[in-house]
Amino acid sequence: MSANRFLRSMRLLVECSQGFERMSGAHVRSLGLTPAQFDIVATLGNTPGMTFRELGQRTLITKGTLTGVVDRLEQRGVVERLANESDRRSSIVRLTARGETLFGRVFPEHIAHCRRAFADWNAADFEALDEQLGRLRAALDAHGGRQRGD
Repeated sequence: MSANRFLRSMRLLVECSQGFERMSGAHVRSLGLTPAQFDIVATLGNTPGMTFRELGQRTLITKGTLTGVVDRLEQRGVVERLANESDRRSSIVRLTARGETLFGRVFPEHIAHCRRAFADWNAADFEALDEQLGRLRAALDAHGGRQRGD
């Protein structure tokens, strides 16, 4: 494979990622949340809560940013921290009643918004995309592109 072919594909991959982030981020901000706040609310929705470690593993938020985002959501009454009965060194973060209401409103609306960009895609298109992205993730993981827990 030529360097030009490789670079063209990598540029397209980055452009797709950036385009999706612009589309998604603009909509999330119109809902009154930052993308990181939405990520936390969406991850905690329909769960009894989780530790910071679990939340960090399941979101796209860096460890250094996670505490500040949770702090701001806690100030807004969207999440609360509880003592972790099984491990006193950690706490559980969960949605409050206000957070559950917010999740119930913004999550389906945001998913519907994002799906519109894929309106002409069928199941086979998504299966093919999943296969290729899975191969790409495995190749990157094999070369140190992602650490477990990141």
